[in-house]
Amino acid sequence: MAGAGQDTVGISPCIQNLLRVIQGIIGSILRGANSMTNASRATIIRFLTFGVLILTSTSWAQTRPPILEQIAKTYGLDSFGQVEAIRYTWNGEITGLFKASRKWEWEPKTGKVSFEGKDRDGKPVNVTYMRSEINAKADDLKKQTDAGFTNDNYWLLFPLHAYWDTSATVTDEGMKKLPAGTGSATLVSVKYGAELGGYTPGDTWDLYVGKDNRVEYLVFHHGGDKKPNLVKASWVGYKKAGPLLISTEHRGNADGKPLHIFMSDVAVKLTGSDKWVEAK
Repeated sequence: MAGAGQDTVGISPCIQNLLRVIQGIIGSILRGANSMTNASRATIIRFLTFGVLILTSTSWAQTRPPILEQIAKTYGLDSFGQVEAIRYTWNGEITGLFKASRKWEWEPKTGKVSFEGKDRDGKPVNVTYMRSEINAKADDLKKQTDAGFTNDNYWLLFPLHAYWDTSATVTDEGMKKLPAGTGSATLVSVKYGAELGGYTPGDTWDLYVGKDNRVEYLVFHHGGDKKPNLVKASWVGYKKAGPLLISTEHRGNADGKPLHIFMSDVAVKLTGSDKWVEAK
């Protein structure tokens, strides 16, 4: 899936120099082992290692535009840890190309996924699996199901996935005219490198974000040969499911053909409760 891998963190030259200094200090400490106790050496090395982690984390944060975290927080990032399960039905139609309805239940903490719908041949499917099981040895049904899960879950929670997928390249392109209608919004572009593999190599998601940090419009560019190559869709019909903000209605076009994607039966289970909290 997109974001399954993680790029080497970009580190500024000044931090690289500081890291080399720290490495030299650690080397000196190890070479001078006879001049201090083991406890003293261990304490100093732990302190320096902690400093390296802080510097690296800070550098990573500096390479991603601040608006990305602001958007993710708007969609429930800070409270996502409270979510034990998410239920939703993804409904999509591209005129003349396909029409589908897929029911999902996902446990983010365990990776358990339950699916009810139809396979490529139109036959009913009801399957439950762990996402950790998806590898080269997994059976075709699970692979096909997980590819569908990734697509549908990205439509449900893409503003969060954009933040979680640290391998993606994210840029703030500033204010741009909306692709449809009137008005302008901040364009935040999220691109997955072709070298990353997974389900979305080379794909780009252009998010047009309003002043309230809500996505107003999406333009999706497919990086591979699969159709559709270009999808343009509104992000409206906002509802809250527990702490999560969900856009449930998307209309636009896919390679010029009318597109309609909408989410129904959206609900979450929160920590400490077995009850579903319906989206409102």
